[in-house]
Amino acid sequence: MKEKGFSKHRKQGETAEQHEERMRLEETLEDIKHKLIVISGKGGVGKSTVAVNLATGLARKGHTVGILDVDIHGPNIAKMLGLEGERTKPAQSNRVFPVSASDNLKVISIAFFLEKDSDAVIWRGPLKMKIIKQFLSDVEWGKLDYLVVDSPPGTGDEPLSVGQLIPNLDGAVIVTTPQEVAILDARKCVTFARQLGIPVTGIIENMSGLICPHCGREINVFKKGGAEKAARELDLPFLGSIPLEPLLVTSSDEGRPFIEAHEDTESARSINAIIEKIEKAIAEKEPRRQE
Repeated sequence: MKEKGFSKHRKQGETAEQHEERMRLEETLEDIKHKLIVISGKGGVGKSTVAVNLATGLARKGHTVGILDVDIHGPNIAKMLGLEGERTKPAQSNRVFPVSASDNLKVISIAFFLEKDSDAVIWRGPLKMKIIKQFLSDVEWGKLDYLVVDSPPGTGDEPLSVGQLIPNLDGAVIVTTPQEVAILDARKCVTFARQLGIPVTGIIENMSGLICPHCGREINVFKKGGAEKAARELDLPFLGSIPLEPLLVTSSDEGRPFIEAHEDTESARSINAIIEKIEKAIAEKEPRRQE
């Protein structure tokens, strides 16, 4: 069944080149079952860390997963997966292969195209839209069960481009920390998703209490429960809380996804529980999609 928003016919006013570009994009998206965008209203809430661990967890469960890093100015996914210095390889028809993080986890990021990790990308909106479109249409993703899109903070060019280029996003996963200033910005993400017609899969409260490495007790550094309260008020699913552990920071710096390197910790168990809720939410949508 053709998915909503897709058409093989040349649209009125569309040039031959534009038609070809759109066809490549649609063909790529047809091979991806589920598409999720991970967003946050502000920086510093651990959104990329959450995106990496969600994707890794899905891959560990046997799904074929891709991570699309659309944070053009601050791409961190490559480092978090231990892929610094990696480069894409050419494929047929002027396409490229994504970089493999594992047998069933593929990644694309602007980081793979920079000469040096310290190079700054100084681009305005149209150029960012173009590269995101190329990441989707000119990359040989193959057949994927999930594409996880890691977006920069806020509701600007990059998440807007993703929302426009992928007309059938399964949902937005909103990441926040418990304090009120972060929750306020998370609410803006909800408004953004609703205005673009993107279903909100749910809200995650990250850094929800610090697990003391010495005594094992929890310290509420950024308060606790703000995201769950906001989800309730907005009538949205609350996906769960992820405690802050020092190992979460070091594993990202070392390029080892936390859920893989420290699977017996409370935070890893929380992430796995969140993944199960996301899988269930998407599975419940499937019968309606097939109608």
